[in-house]
Amino acid sequence: MKLHLKNGRYLDVRTMTVKRGSVCTDGGVFSYVGEDPPEDSFDRIIDLNGNLVIPGLCDAHTHSPMVFLRSFAEDLPLDKWLTEAVFPHEAKLTPEDNYTLTKLAVAEYVSNGITSCFDMYYFPEAMAKAFTETGFRCVFCGALNNFSESPEKLEEYYLKFNDHDPLISYKLGFHAEYTTSLELMKAVAGLAHKYKAPVWCHNSETKSETEECIARYGKTPTGIMDSIGMFDFGGGGYHCIYLTPEDYDIFARRNMTVVTNPCSNLKLASGIADTTEVCRRGIGLAIGTDGAASNNALDMFREMYLCSVLRKLRSNDAAAMPAENVLRAATLGGAAAMEINSGVIETGRNADFAVIDMSAPNMQPENDIVKNLVYSGSGANVTMTAVNGNILYEKGEFFIGEDMDALYGMVRKICERIFS
Repeated sequence: MKLHLKNGRYLDVRTMTVKRGSVCTDGGVFSYVGEDPPEDSFDRIIDLNGNLVIPGLCDAHTHSPMVFLRSFAEDLPLDKWLTEAVFPHEAKLTPEDNYTLTKLAVAEYVSNGITSCFDMYYFPEAMAKAFTETGFRCVFCGALNNFSESPEKLEEYYLKFNDHDPLISYKLGFHAEYTTSLELMKAVAGLAHKYKAPVWCHNSETKSETEECIARYGKTPTGIMDSIGMFDFGGGGYHCIYLTPEDYDIFARRNMTVVTNPCSNLKLASGIADTTEVCRRGIGLAIGTDGAASNNALDMFREMYLCSVLRKLRSNDAAAMPAENVLRAATLGGAAAMEINSGVIETGRNADFAVIDMSAPNMQPENDIVKNLVYSGSGANVTMTAVNGNILYEKGEFFIGEDMDALYGMVRKICERIFS
């Protein structure tokens, strides 16, 4: 689709400056960003009336089909949450369920200005079908553990989904150290070396996870995984709350990324990641919502807000984790982690963007637009979301190929069957 967005402003997240001008897209990429539009024809010319175009938010840790557990598995610590509420009901899911549930997640993503997700879940074939049909960008991460999948299946997915569709890609990964045997982790490390590929997993999410790993191996989760060559080609971890100084050294040396998930970690009382230390050491930082079962919303605006203010409180320093660092992590940081050509508005990048209504009361006055986005912004300010140059959401309407009432009805039937 060829779009011309005129009379608006766009945000350069590399320098955190707001520029006035035109933003044009062509064939899924930004074809022109500047003050004057090119002399050309467009499928649609949109007058933004001074609203703000931002790079699409990159949700760097998700479990999309877990929307079925929203507001169901509540008020439990992580171990009981997983073993008593999540795992037993996940076992009842079918590929068809995940296909439908993924479409509901996509609707929530785009209504909140999210244009890509880094997803770890089961039945990726069904999910990939849902993502491509809705036009949403997804990077899958392997979900291998002691109870599901295998190294052979992980390799099959890696080869299949990296040659599947321009909107879909796949990273090597496994659930976590505490659910995955050392033998299986060594197999994943072998695949990382075979394909010279990064590896991702949940890492040091709880204090007990880290302490039990030390009891098993004499090393932290990061330490034991690095000792078997898991991160020789990079990668990263989700959560990363209980990293030690030595763990940070490994992350920095291996060019790894920390993906923080503040809402989920608060709700499960897991802790607060030291994102200040991550930034101080020059380690990559991205932000994710986690799944709707532990969040309960797929809303990157409240993730950004909490990412900043929690660190200020924990550090006893109001200058800690400034808004500029947070917004960069939610855009360029996530895009870098997923290795997608998004996260910034410039010619040749993926045309993944959102439009923010600057006439809303919480966006006025415009003393500092970056700080408005992080500290007072919300999904309610998103008036348009486009992925690959295609508009998937605009002013309350969804353009993902689904009748939304029918989709909600199908999700209710899935829940009735699973919870009955």
